[in-house]
Amino acid sequence: MVDYLHVAREGGVATLTIDRPRVRNAITSAGWDALHDLFDELARDDAVRVVVLTGAGEDFCSGADVGGDPRDREGHPLDGMRAVGRACQTLFTLPKPTIARVDGVAAGAGLNMALACDFVLASERSRFSEIFARRGLNVDFGGSFLLPRIVGMQRAKELVLLADVIDAARALEMGLVNRVVPSDELDTLVEEFASKLMAGPPIALATSKKLLNQSFTSTLDEALDAEGIGQAYQFTTRDTVEAMTAFVEKRDPNFEGR
Repeated sequence: MVDYLHVAREGGVATLTIDRPRVRNAITSAGWDALHDLFDELARDDAVRVVVLTGAGEDFCSGADVGGDPRDREGHPLDGMRAVGRACQTLFTLPKPTIARVDGVAAGAGLNMALACDFVLASERSRFSEIFARRGLNVDFGGSFLLPRIVGMQRAKELVLLADVIDAARALEMGLVNRVVPSDELDTLVEEFASKLMAGPPIALATSKKLLNQSFTSTLDEALDAEGIGQAYQFTTRDTVEAMTAFVEKRDPNFEGR
């Protein structure tokens, strides 16, 4: 059990905060399983429509807490890495829109945790690094999967093999983040994104998210079949009927996820 992961729910938005500001919100070995469990809980909570992931204080997350001699840790290292993988898989496939609110440092697994979200919204003071090589490690938390898809192979290799620290402007230029704003405007930006997502049709958004996540491993035929099956199901839902009715009545639809 860990006591530094906090979830606050308000109006359909769940905000998960990593609260270890003295170590830049680094995740302990027990934290990965706890993150997996919380992501899984949020995925199954029908009252939650949007998930925001952030860090307490002035940083997002500096990755794994690597303090001490790794040879002194209990259990086989592969067991620990499988816990990291489970947390990544559950976040990436979470059937609800996810927003990484990044202020300050996002490094290592912390950076890849942000990239596993659907949107990365950052402050101008944010800094990013695939720091693994500096620690004598290869990339983890899905970085080898996520980075080439987001920024392309050449830039992915630049980020991982050089392990440089880049600023928010460079991260935006490379496509690592969706938006960059001054720190005092970050919460407003997150609220704007969350509000738009809250107003969307949950079933259709979940299906579209899954289709996009599978796009690099699907053939065109497979993608078309999946799109057709998805829409055929959605035409049986109340939300699609509501959308069509609202269009005819020239009003905004009210989606309920049914």
